[in-house]
Amino acid sequence: MIFSFNNNQILAQKKIRLRLGIWPEPTLRSDIEMFEKWKKEFEKKYPNVEVVPATYKYSPDTFVPLAESGNLPTIFETWFTEPQKLIAGKFVKDITNELKKKEWDKLINPSVKEILSKDGRIYGVPRDAYALGMYLNLDLFEKAGLINPDGIPKYPKTWDELVKVARTIKEKTSRAGLCLLAKDNAGGWHFTQIAWNFGAKLEIQKNGKWYANLNSPEVITAMNFVKDLKWKYDVLTDDPTSEDWGTGFEAIATGRAAMYLGAQDAVNQPTQIYGMPLDKLAIVPVPAGPKGYRYSLMGGTPYMFSTKASSDEVMAALNFLEIMGKAPVVTPESLAGMKADAENRVKNGVPVIPSFPAWIAQDWLKAQEEIVKQYRNVDMRLYNDYYNWIKQKGVLRPEEPYLTQDMYAELTKVLQAVLTDKNADVKKLLNIANNNLQKMLDMYVNKK
Repeated sequence: MIFSFNNNQILAQKKIRLRLGIWPEPTLRSDIEMFEKWKKEFEKKYPNVEVVPATYKYSPDTFVPLAESGNLPTIFETWFTEPQKLIAGKFVKDITNELKKKEWDKLINPSVKEILSKDGRIYGVPRDAYALGMYLNLDLFEKAGLINPDGIPKYPKTWDELVKVARTIKEKTSRAGLCLLAKDNAGGWHFTQIAWNFGAKLEIQKNGKWYANLNSPEVITAMNFVKDLKWKYDVLTDDPTSEDWGTGFEAIATGRAAMYLGAQDAVNQPTQIYGMPLDKLAIVPVPAGPKGYRYSLMGGTPYMFSTKASSDEVMAALNFLEIMGKAPVVTPESLAGMKADAENRVKNGVPVIPSFPAWIAQDWLKAQEEIVKQYRNVDMRLYNDYYNWIKQKGVLRPEEPYLTQDMYAELTKVLQAVLTDKNADVKKLLNIANNNLQKMLDMYVNKK
């Protein structure tokens, strides 16, 4: 007996174990119920596949040992900064042949496909992408008198305006105007967004080689601005060195801070995780820098596959994405998956808003748009400025190309120093960070 997949790929009756690293974390009970339903449907349709929950949250510290020991799940999520490193280390599987069989290779957004490819071969597919904006706690804005009569917040358009807004919020509510991260690599990630809007380029290419540019006048100006947020204006949370990606969402949800850099893909964090009411959240454009630069840092989450995974296991994983509605196909199953995701968001008080187009399949995009409209549960006026902004030409900017996480780590060290010592020498600290990054670029990038 044989079983047929949607793309007519014939799999033998042998049992296939699909270790699903994308299974939700134990705290997300509603999400787990949704995945359990998908698992039941999937195993009914593909009885030769056993779906094994194998929750894995990507971390550079844990990934290599898992990969080297052969214990990575079949499919897992990572960040857009990581594919080239994982490909170079031979930790992830080339899935080009499998994608061609399903005819998905031509449906990936070209800019995303480039991130996931090397030498014409593809090593992953996108879950989604993101574009950084600014999260607002509308309760604090209202208490500070910063809501227009029509209910739209008087949000800052420039970083100078952000200082004024943040000081007003601190004065009227005693809460922080901004939650700034400085605990781990996320600090350098968010600082990159700020530095770009101050006109900075953190890595530059000359004569075929890559050079660190962390001590440019623009970066120094941006870092001094961040330093002033702490020591001159006192508008940050009590200890930015204890703030990470998760605590930032907790801060915006609970009202410890009024503003926080975040993207459309993480709206479940303040709402579902921390209980923020739907009508108290907005996303707006990131403030412009002193010379008018107003970029949005674009990144995202790809699905990648263990190098130990067989072709049959990869095909099974791709078919599971169809059941979830995360694949670029319009089938009764994928539509049901999209609707289940939207219904789950409504049930858990998560904004149902447009995603970032990581796929370019027009029928899939149209179906997704219709479902978002059907299940909409927020006032889109609180999001429209953000979406209109990221659609503008030249606004989206991908992360710096090489050793990105290492660069973030170096910038976080500087952030930690300037936010704990008001006498810290910004230029000296950035010179050290620049030298450290340059050594890594010369060792791992320029030597090739």
